[in-house]
Order: sequence, then C-alpha cells, then structure tokens
Amino acid sequence: MSYIEKKYLDKIEETFNNLSEIEYNILNLIKFKSLNKVDEIAKECANLNKNMNLILKKYYPEIKIMEDKLKIKSTMNFYYDLLDNLIDFIRQVENYQKIDEKYYNTLIEFIKSKNNLIENKYKAIATRELTSFYDKQSREKLERILAFKLKMNNKQFFNFGSLEEEIKKIAQISGINKILFRAPNDKEKKEFNNINSVLSLYINDMNNIDLLTKVSNEIKKFLESKKYNVTIISNKLLTDAKLFFE
Repeated sequence: MSYIEKKYLDKIEETFNNLSEIEYNILNLIKFKSLNKVDEIAKECANLNKNMNLILKKYYPEIKIMEDKLKIKSTMNFYYDLLDNLIDFIRQVENYQKIDEKYYNTLIEFIKSKNNLIENKYKAIATRELTSFYDKQSREKLERILAFKLKMNNKQFFNFGSLEEEIKKIAQISGINKILFRAPNDKEKKEFNNINSVLSLYINDMNNIDLLTKVSNEIKKFLESKKYNVTIISNKLLTDAKLFFE
C-alpha cells in the first residue's frame, strides 16, 4: 500500500467517524418526533452530504485495494439511502406539516440497523457496482455519469442528491405518475434560447390541468432557486439546466 493510499484510508476512517456522529445527532432529533426539529435535521443532513462528498471526490479515487473499496462503498451506500430517506422526510414535512408516528419509527429502525444493513444488503450492492465498474464498457458509462453528477453538485448551492433525483421527489410527492427527461428537439431549440433539457410530466388524468400546473410551478421554483431558467409549456418544462438522460 502506498503512502498516499494509507493516508487517505485514514482520512476516510476519520470522515466515517464524523458521519457516525452526525448520524447519532440525527437519530436523537428524530426521536423527538417533532416537526419543530426539521430545520435541525436539515442542517445535519447538509453536514452529512458535505462529508460524503469529501470522501467521494478527494479520498476514494486514491484507493486501489478492492477489499478497501468494497468496505468504503458498502458504508457509503448506507449513507446515500439515509440521505434519501431524510430528504423524503423533509419534503413530507414541507408539503403536509404532518408525519405519522410509523414514519418516525421506520427512520429510527433504519438508522439503528446500520451495521446489519451494511453487511447483509449494501455489501452485495457494492460488490455488483464494483464488478460492473471494472467491466470496460460499464466503467466508461459509470465514469460519464459520475463526472456529470460531480459537475452538477459543484454548481448547486446545496443538494442532498442529484438534481434529477430532487425533481423526481418533488413530482412523486405531488402526485405525478411519471416524469421523463430528454434533450430538446430542433424546433424547441429554435423557439427558445439556451435550452438544454426538457422535462415532461404525466398523470393518470392528463386533463387535470390544475395538478399539472401546480407541480410544474413547484419544479420551476426549485430549479430557479438553483439559478436555472425555466419555461413551462403545457405538461413540459424547458430549462437551461443540463440534466442527465440516457
């Protein structure tokens, strides 16, 4: 093991200790089962996200030994899902100002089951991810996705997950059945300046204009908070944000 790899492994271990402390703080805040704690939980999530990005961008790329990579990736996958669950919790509070006690208990149980989940769920997921990564074709695709996500994270002020994931959560919570991301066609490029992505919203009753308008405005508000421009046309949103689509 090289000196730099040993140094960064120690840094990752130190950062994981920080994540455990943040996780402990979040657990205690959730145990209050109070909506008044949501701002404190959001701040702790920001700290969690910051530490995770430090590992992902600075330390993890220097790790070469597969066993170490597997251990790190398994733990990181737990924290990715923890953030995902907490984002959903915060969105629920913002939209409904009410949380069922079972929701709190599920979050508490998830955090308490950390070690078991890492060993029996996330290690298998990490193994599949690493296997795919070291297949040449899959690796090129994953590297492209990762580079895109890092670029987007650097541009955003604060985001728990990727821009696409945040948009999907807003749509899902608001009752949208399906949301598609695509590149603008030639006609759209001619009609609108600086359009990089088009989002199309779909619901069971496409005649429910009120719902489509409400959700479109929610997503527009979110993207504009990230300093992007958005134009709404029927069930479509056209934006200069460079969203990822296959």
